[in-house]
Amino acid sequence: MKQSLQLKIGQHLTMTPQLQQAIRLLQLSSLDLQAEIQDALDSNPLLEVEGDSNNESDGSDNRHTEQRDDSQRETSDVLKTQEMPDELPVDSSWDDTYSSHTPLNGTAASGKSFDGDFEMYQGSTSESLQDHLIWQMQLSHFSDEDTAIGEAIIEAIDDSGYLTANINEVIEAVRLPDVGKEEVCMVLKRIQHFDPIGVGARSVSECLSIQLQQLSEDTTYKETALCLVTEYMDLLGNRDFRTIQRKLKLSEDELRQIMRLIQQLHPHPGEQIAQQPVEYVIPDVAVTQKNGRWMVELNPDSVPKLKVNEEYAALSKSAKTAADSQYIKNNTQEARWFIKSLESRNETLLKVANCIVQRQQGFFEHGEEAMKPMVLNDVAEAVDMHESTISRVTTQKYLHCPSGVFELKYFFSSHVSTEGGGECSSTAIRALIKKMVAAEKRNKPLSDSKIAELIAEQGIQVARRTIAKYRESLNIPSSSQRKSLL
Repeated sequence: MKQSLQLKIGQHLTMTPQLQQAIRLLQLSSLDLQAEIQDALDSNPLLEVEGDSNNESDGSDNRHTEQRDDSQRETSDVLKTQEMPDELPVDSSWDDTYSSHTPLNGTAASGKSFDGDFEMYQGSTSESLQDHLIWQMQLSHFSDEDTAIGEAIIEAIDDSGYLTANINEVIEAVRLPDVGKEEVCMVLKRIQHFDPIGVGARSVSECLSIQLQQLSEDTTYKETALCLVTEYMDLLGNRDFRTIQRKLKLSEDELRQIMRLIQQLHPHPGEQIAQQPVEYVIPDVAVTQKNGRWMVELNPDSVPKLKVNEEYAALSKSAKTAADSQYIKNNTQEARWFIKSLESRNETLLKVANCIVQRQQGFFEHGEEAMKPMVLNDVAEAVDMHESTISRVTTQKYLHCPSGVFELKYFFSSHVSTEGGGECSSTAIRALIKKMVAAEKRNKPLSDSKIAELIAEQGIQVARRTIAKYRESLNIPSSSQRKSLL
């Protein structure tokens, strides 16, 4: 076969490391980006925060971590042009610095005793429901057998405070020969009277009845409320107040008083102890009104300004070896790429946020009901970017405005047609539903069909099933479940 040379013209996309880095930074949240920046500062001695001072005599706090300081010291070692002698003269000895009189325990440097009374922040602590119950069990007079049973019971209690295992499963978990149902029930009854009262219950009815039994004997309607939660819990769950009145022979005012008493109880007692992890949100952009115009600015606290350490970068020309010079050049180039990718991220974020604010000025001035329909493609065409880029920019990015903090994705919603041929945002419809439910009569709540009729009177045609879907997305119960005497 004869060999020959052929010229072909084609196009293909090459993902350079710089482009990959820019895309990765673009989709990071503020907290993740701060961690990424700190990693870059720790690993690259040529990269530093703008405004930081290297002079230790000024007393200012250095924002770099000890790990970054170690990295800078390694770079300084690389740049040394003279050999370090084996021993250096010192002006003090170990005994001069750390003498036998140096306080190590019991006394602070200021001379103030911190044994017992010294207030020192030890960091936040969190206690689980199981830890709280075991602590109470350890303070109680439990035998070894009862302790084993109690640990098995507490292990089977969920975060809401309910026992998720039956008596036989607890017996199997204990694995002691003489343990039976009577012993387990006795220990369970003791645990159910731990704090919070009602923990370890096996049903809502049992949980509420335990809490009612702890009330004083002179509590009004206590016995009737006990009868209600133990015998007619299904009617109470369905809010069938008429049947409850008939079976218990109560007037509407009496039933209202009993409902007030029951509403003071905790159907999920474990939630009083179990702590949810706190999620922090740092807004990426801030929206303020100046001279009648809505202005968008990047939050300077979310991303620090970085720069290349020019003093270190200039040493590449006077480095002792070629390897040292190349090390400095590589880190300088990586630092500049990182800064450029960060600037590109900020420019893209600001451009997209400006477009969103311009299209949703009604929201910033009048609230959710004035929200306009908008999809990713609308912003992509306006800023001349791909939809995937808009999706990355708006995910886990937050905007702070006078109305609160919102994720950028919140401002996108589907279109719903109106009678006049226009379009309405699904977010605006949800706001109308929320407003109508808040203003309804408690003893006669609005049905989904009635809400659809009221919205239709405003020129917006929405099907009943769509109202039901939006209502469920707002965590609003159905009309039968919202009915209340109070």
